[in-house]
Amino acid sequence: MALISPSDQEKLRDAFAEMTRPVRLLFFTQTLGGDTCLQTRQILDELPVLSDKIAIEEINFVLEGDKAKQYGIDRVPAIALVGQDEEGAERDSKIRFLGAPAGYTFISLVQAVLLVGGRHSHLSEQSRARVAAVDRPTTLRVFTTPT
Repeated sequence: MALISPSDQEKLRDAFAEMTRPVRLLFFTQTLGGDTCLQTRQILDELPVLSDKIAIEEINFVLEGDKAKQYGIDRVPAIALVGQDEEGAERDSKIRFLGAPAGYTFISLVQAVLLVGGRHSHLSEQSRARVAAVDRPTTLRVFTTPT
């Protein structure tokens, strides 16, 4: 059963058609103690059928701990978005989602996929200049709740 309505699926297909590069969503999960892992998988499974540029790679958090460390994942469920640069080389976007991307978080996930997939960010030139001026590693964290 689809979680996304047919009309929303069509809107997402149109939006994903703007992507110029493929995006892999690395889904870190585990079978024991990952109560929201199944819900996250069901949500993620909705996306690849809407665009051939979206792929899901499931990674067992326990069995593939080195990969989890490589991507800075310390809990499940988690999603790391990986794209490509202009030359086609794999590029870690450094965008992460922790927990099930349900509710408003799903909209943020879609926007992140579009951004990593090459869609224009819609930032003003002034905002782009301010971001470009950041000269040291910076971590931004955004917290959302379904309520």
